[in-house]
Amino acid sequence: MSDLMDPPRAAAQAAAPIIELRGLSKRFASRLDIAARLAKRLGARVREDAVHAVDGVDLSIRKGEVVGLVGESGCGKSTLGRMVAGILPPSEGTVLWRGQDLRGLSGAASREAKLRTQMIFQDPYASLNPRLKVQEIVGEAPLVHGLVTRAGVDSYVDDQLRRAGLDPTLKKRYPHQFSGGQRQRIGIARALAVQPDFLVCDEAVAALDVSIQAQILNLFMKLRMELDLTYLFISHDLGVVEHLSDRVVIMYLGRAVEEAPAEEVFRHPNHPYTRALLAEVPRIEARKRAFAGVKGEIPSPLAPPSGCHFHPRCPLAFDRCRAERPALREVAPGHRSACHLNEAT
Repeated sequence: MSDLMDPPRAAAQAAAPIIELRGLSKRFASRLDIAARLAKRLGARVREDAVHAVDGVDLSIRKGEVVGLVGESGCGKSTLGRMVAGILPPSEGTVLWRGQDLRGLSGAASREAKLRTQMIFQDPYASLNPRLKVQEIVGEAPLVHGLVTRAGVDSYVDDQLRRAGLDPTLKKRYPHQFSGGQRQRIGIARALAVQPDFLVCDEAVAALDVSIQAQILNLFMKLRMELDLTYLFISHDLGVVEHLSDRVVIMYLGRAVEEAPAEEVFRHPNHPYTRALLAEVPRIEARKRAFAGVKGEIPSPLAPPSGCHFHPRCPLAFDRCRAERPALREVAPGHRSACHLNEAT
């Protein structure tokens, strides 16, 4: 990472967490249909299926920090991000905002916490209301929450669009009249319009062309420096995460399996799953290496494996892995990993 990232990183390390997750879990239960309910009344063994999307995650994010959240599709990254942003309630565990339990906040404190944490979604085609003009999409929330007067909302919207790299003269257009990259900039302007200090970016560049991805990533870095923003940056793209993040958290099937500074994760991965992910990243210096992906398919979150969730795909698994969940333990300063092999060595 560049030297420009060092001051924010140093400040972040000295600050208290802006967001802290303690034992955060989320399960989605599918309700029985009429036939299933009738069968259950008649004595059949029928039960509601529960998807274990997030399973006991502990995580803290300090002010000014960029935390990259990485994992395969279906591992629970987006669900975790939505709980952090307050869009989904957790099934178990606690989300602390500046040391306060979000569920215990009310009135002005609850309103401030919700405004200060905003989310930028993956699909810029689906996350904007097609019936509203850009000036309404960006200006509605700050007007409703009293951050700007009706007389000043037009100039306020213009400022937000310029900050996101858009021409304010286009504000009377509808979302379908913009390209994908422009729509994502509208989403960024909408999020920034309520003056947040923490952004959850859920695959915010995944739906864009590579050249546009680079522009949006540079915009995120610029906004971080200008506005002292904190990011939870969710992505399956390790290259993007390495470029942008100070710290990286690896998720597998709802659990955090490794957490460390970005440079440490990419140079000294500890967990077998992290090593397998990094082995799949194309490298110029390894052009003659035979490609070998992670073996097997990710198990169903309807019936996750016992013990370590990764053990059915891990070449190093032994009996304890099948029976006991490994704790996330420190293996080096600032580097935590959930693997029984760390205790065996």
